[in-house]
Amino acid sequence: MSFASSSHAYPNPSFDISDRKVAYFSMEIALSKSLPTYSGGLGMLAGDTLRSAADTGVSMVAISLVHRRGYFEQHLDAAGQQTESDVVWSPESTLPSANQTITLRMQNRDITLCAWRFDVVGVTGHVIPVFLLDADVDGNDPWDQHLTDHLYGGDTYYRLCQETILGLGGIHLLHALGCQPEVCHMNEGHAALLTIGLLEARLAPSPIYAATDADADAIKQRCVFTTHTPVPAGHDKFGIDQMIQILGHERSSAIERFNCIHNGLLNMTYLALRFSRYVNGVAMLHGKVSQQMFPEYQVHAITNGVHAATWLAQPFQQLFDKEIPSWRHDNQYFRSVYGIEASIIDATHAVSKQRLFDTVRQRTGLQFDPDILTLGFARRVATYKRANLVLYSPERLIAIAERLGGLQILMAGKSHPADNAGKSIIRGIFTAAAKLEHSKLRVLYLENYDWELGEQLTNGVDVWLNTPLRPYEASGTSGMKAALNGVPSLSIMDGWWVEGCAENITGWCIENTEDEVAQAEYLYDKLENAVAPLYRDKVLWAEMRRHCIAMNGTFFNTHRMLGQYVSNAYFPASASVAASDQIVTSEVAQAVLV
Repeated sequence: MSFASSSHAYPNPSFDISDRKVAYFSMEIALSKSLPTYSGGLGMLAGDTLRSAADTGVSMVAISLVHRRGYFEQHLDAAGQQTESDVVWSPESTLPSANQTITLRMQNRDITLCAWRFDVVGVTGHVIPVFLLDADVDGNDPWDQHLTDHLYGGDTYYRLCQETILGLGGIHLLHALGCQPEVCHMNEGHAALLTIGLLEARLAPSPIYAATDADADAIKQRCVFTTHTPVPAGHDKFGIDQMIQILGHERSSAIERFNCIHNGLLNMTYLALRFSRYVNGVAMLHGKVSQQMFPEYQVHAITNGVHAATWLAQPFQQLFDKEIPSWRHDNQYFRSVYGIEASIIDATHAVSKQRLFDTVRQRTGLQFDPDILTLGFARRVATYKRANLVLYSPERLIAIAERLGGLQILMAGKSHPADNAGKSIIRGIFTAAAKLEHSKLRVLYLENYDWELGEQLTNGVDVWLNTPLRPYEASGTSGMKAALNGVPSLSIMDGWWVEGCAENITGWCIENTEDEVAQAEYLYDKLENAVAPLYRDKVLWAEMRRHCIAMNGTFFNTHRMLGQYVSNAYFPASASVAASDQIVTSEVAQAVLV
């Protein structure tokens, strides 16, 4: 894989960031198709958030790690056995330097960090600078030089070192650059140590063990935390010995004193919870699940979204630029899609479907039929996501395909290199697909799911399939991307779909049950008795495409999502004042009219 220079302009690489009010911290950020700085949904959300911040003029700066060797490139053999290789890139030849180094004390020694800069440029030219911390600096311990190489790589010691660089190093870098943000947003608990960095900066030159409850509360007023994980095992936890060895006794004692040790472990979620004035889940249901997980804290909900201009297929962008040109800066204009003939929406999607099938042919040599109903499923492969549920009963699936006159299923997804159960699921899908070879049914698993493939799949299939084990889907955003492109979902009522499903209008729900056999049958029944009949009626299917864009596209976007963060999380007092001003203005206007 090669990496061209970023297409983003750098209009003023040295411009002052001292007035930036919000600092957004994320372990991964999908910045560009050519940069392997992300693994999946969390990074995509982070990138989409920053793209919307750039489009809407939010005063923000972002911090992440450089990940010189990426996440990984997936290789699948004929049996579906996954192997991985590094995705090596050179920031020196790709990105401008931040022209700033800092020294961070960790592991009882000093480590020097530099940073690279990527500018996210919005539709009006507003810039969100992103700083990628890098430990590969001459003079560092050789082991330390590789700490920012692998995203989610290594053991727990390596991971805690990375999270120390992200949180503590990120705060030190911002301060060195003259930035004192009013709000620090932790996108998941990986960045929770930024709270300790803020505490150190507040107390300097006094040691952190001198911190009082008043100091801790002052830090709390500056921090916002978004949790994405409804699975207890998904929250980062580290041993006390590792914490002391990496962070040192002073920081560790402060963490213990402020009750951030949970069940005898440094729990990054509890550290973030303790020092945040606003905490949220990423969908309505996920907020409720998280509230049950952390009953001693108030947990809000802000449902995720996607950046429309990133995930809309080019044919739709061209159509909307002509018919509803204001959509780029205000996604509420997607409602105006009702002014476009449904048949035009359907024909526009057909272009994306053919593009997807051209890609399938180029990759595999297989020719898919654009006239046949095509399902798409592409997610990180974890057991709770149940990628193989649709293949639960091969005989039933073949019978459905025969009655439909044909059925095509395109699948993709990476399993974490250490997730043997996930890898087994991929192998099982390959085995099932081989047994399902039939004139009316085709199942194909595509290798190396990434930004480009994810874009084409969500743009081009007819129905987006999602079958998680409820309530473990925190939000999910792939179905939102599909909806923007007029693609309905067939999904378990979990995550965002609880809010996005209007039955037979934007898609279909698969009934919830703990019995997996029954759930598979519900899926097949809905596919055969609801999805297929509508697909045969091209007029009604075209109307459904239009409903998906108008109803779900209008809401499930990061422009709306970020607006809620600004008014509910970042600056709630300002939002309240603005609302009061509007009320007063309205009352005055009414008085004048009377």
